Amino acid sequence: MFSTVLIANRGEIALRVARTCRELGIRTVAVCSDADRDSAVTRFADECVRIGPSAPRRSYLNAAAIVTAALQVGADAVHPGYGFLSEDPDFAEICRAEGLTFVGPSPSVLSMLGDKAQAREIARRAGLPVLPGSSAPLETVEQAKAVAESIGYPIILKAVAGGGGRGMTVVRDPRELPRAYVEARVGAQVAFGDPRLYAEKYLDHARHIEVQILGDGEGEVVHLGERDCSVQRRRQKLIEETPAPGLPRALAEQICAAAVHSARELRYAGAGTYEFVVDADGGFYLMEVNCRIQVEHPVTELVTGVDLVREQLRVAAGDGLSVRQRDIVPRGVAIETRVNAEDPDRGFLPTPGVLESFTPPGGPFVRVDTHAYPGYRVTADYDPLLAKVAVWAPDRRQAIERADRALSEFEVSGKGVRTTRDFLRDVLRHPAFRAGKHTTALVDEMNPGGAQ
Repeated sequence: MFSTVLIANRGEIALRVARTCRELGIRTVAVCSDADRDSAVTRFADECVRIGPSAPRRSYLNAAAIVTAALQVGADAVHPGYGFLSEDPDFAEICRAEGLTFVGPSPSVLSMLGDKAQAREIARRAGLPVLPGSSAPLETVEQAKAVAESIGYPIILKAVAGGGGRGMTVVRDPRELPRAYVEARVGAQVAFGDPRLYAEKYLDHARHIEVQILGDGEGEVVHLGERDCSVQRRRQKLIEETPAPGLPRALAEQICAAAVHSARELRYAGAGTYEFVVDADGGFYLMEVNCRIQVEHPVTELVTGVDLVREQLRVAAGDGLSVRQRDIVPRGVAIETRVNAEDPDRGFLPTPGVLESFTPPGGPFVRVDTHAYPGYRVTADYDPLLAKVAVWAPDRRQAIERADRALSEFEVSGKGVRTTRDFLRDVLRHPAFRAGKHTTALVDEMNPGGAQ
């Protein structure tokens, strides 16, 4: 196992990684921007290194600064968390070249799956179902028009280098396509440094189902069940749960088997997530593969008892997986709600400010992953996530009630700061959600125009 791990991230995921490292007796080094000098992880880690100003591109996206910091402190591994450089093959390659272990898949796998258009083709050749769409990145708006005419509207334009629900634009009318194409290219360039787009059929009222996998890099792959992530705003998740309610077990097993088959073909190493859409007829289609730990990993940990970060570190250190498929026996139901500093009444716009009060909930079977505290400054530079409230219960009805109770106890306020807490409680009480019949359209239906 490693002696020192540098955590190339911030916020709750950096603190989450640091905690597992401490349990394993691994020395931790946090990195921080100027905005995060007094963050929770900088206080928790054994050491902290400043890597730049608040702007992400000058700090958490600055690969040279992070690698230099890792070498200076004598780290033998770098854990990238999620977001930022976590799926960047160039960063993984630089780490390898400098003698640092990158905790994640190989640079070649990151390169293959990070290009979403290429990932579609890899999946299709491996026999995984994919939505109708372009077989290569679009070079002109005329190509986009041709694809749209062949598969029918609505379509969704996606950034080739996108991920995490970002870099997506739905187009419902041919007249909207020229403007949407230009805006999507510009947005992709700004967000990911790559303007390339691809197009695929967009399914209204679909379900978003994903499969958590772990691979040892040698061809051994296990899955830890599926998660339903259909409650979304702007195609980014607000509530996740496992197992997926109302999904026939035979279909769930088929989706999980497809993910495992693909990951084995790639000799996948570490944690990853295969994301699918499921239509009303039970057809499922691969959207993308996320080559990292997911924001919503706590729900999987709660029902399986498997520490996913520990498994990531084991695989990266060459110790292999500690579990086999027969060892993974999910129990009960887990639900995670994301409490963001956003205003649901204003299209979920971020609401930066200073937290005056912050008292997370507690009680039996409640897990809160957070980096916030009274006096914490929510800045516009980073994701507005304040906390993830995850609960476990023997069945879904009890899990919903427990999640609602936990959110009711969550005290968070600050001048100018609004949160998603009350909106999340509205979702938990919605008849479609309670019945397990909700789709990706639920938030739009509850808050017309607000999630666009």
